[in-house]
This record gives sequence, C-alpha cells and structure tokens, in this order.
Amino acid sequence: MREDIQAAKDRDPAARSTFEVAVGYTGLHAIWMHRVAHKMWQKEQLKTPARLLSQFNRALTGIEIHPGATIGRRFFIDHGMGVVIGETTEIGDDVMLYHGVTLGGQSLEKVKRHPTLEDEVVVGAGAKVLGPVVVGKRTAVGANAVLVKDTPEDAIATGIPAQIRTRRSAEEAKPAVDPAEYVDPAMWI
Repeated sequence: MREDIQAAKDRDPAARSTFEVAVGYTGLHAIWMHRVAHKMWQKEQLKTPARLLSQFNRALTGIEIHPGATIGRRFFIDHGMGVVIGETTEIGDDVMLYHGVTLGGQSLEKVKRHPTLEDEVVVGAGAKVLGPVVVGKRTAVGANAVLVKDTPEDAIATGIPAQIRTRRSAEEAKPAVDPAEYVDPAMWI
C-alpha cells in the first residue's frame, strides 16, 4: 500500500499529502480491492465471490478490473472513471493509466485475449488497447488511440488505428540549425 501511495504522489502533481491520497484517490481504492479479489480468484471456490467483489469495486469506484487480471507493483490509475481491464490482462511495474482506458479483448475464446503492458507504460485518457498485444517497456499510448498491434520498447502510439513510432534520442531531437546562431525572424514563424 505504501508503494501504491508513493506512486500516486510521484505521478500526480495535485497530490498534496499521504492522507489525501490514501483516502481520496479512487484509483488506489480500485487497485487495493483488485489485489484482494485477485488473491481470491486463485482459488476455485472463491472465484464467484472474487467476481462479486470486483463488481462492488466497479460500483464504488467506476473502475472495472476483472479479478483474473495480473497487475504489477506501483500501478497508478489517475482519475480512473471508466477504466476497464479485462481478465487476461497483464500489467507490469510502474504502469500508469488515465480515465476512460480500455484494456480489452477481441475474441470470445478462452485464451489470452487481453493486452500485456510491460514496465513503465503510460496509457492516455480514452485509449483502447485491444487484443493480446504486447505494449513494450516505456511506451506511451496517446489519448484516444486505438492500439491493436504490438509495440517495441520506447515507442509512442497515437491515432486510430494507432501509428507506432520510436522515441527519438536526445541527439536526434536536436534541431538541424542552432536557433541561437540563426537570426532570420522568419525561422520562428
């Protein structure tokens, strides 16, 4: 719980105190209830109560996380309302989701049908990641993107359907001409 609270404080500039985060962040409450439901899900005789707990969690927080979903450490859901995380979803450590995100399936078969988000992934508001895709480490999925294919590590996925590009290194991001040495005012237009 301490790690979850600290993750929220680290990722939300509006977080003012440990008490406020622990008591007022529904994303954390949803994660904590999910951790209990997930433990219950591991025992056949507790699957129905686990599912009922997950639905209570949804009613209370507006965040639906299937008890079968596997979630890593320091997971943070900012704002949270409308988040849906499917049964076979796997989420790594230090992942962050914004409101309205769906980690959903594309199949009715009883197989791995939901996404895998590796460590340090960020998924923007309203984004949909669908199917058994793998989102590589440190990838950012843009707001409202619809991602239906794997991404490499250190990628950015934006658009509908999501177009994937790799992040540029600091060297590649430097401008071709140093603006401090170029005096033409038209350059700034």
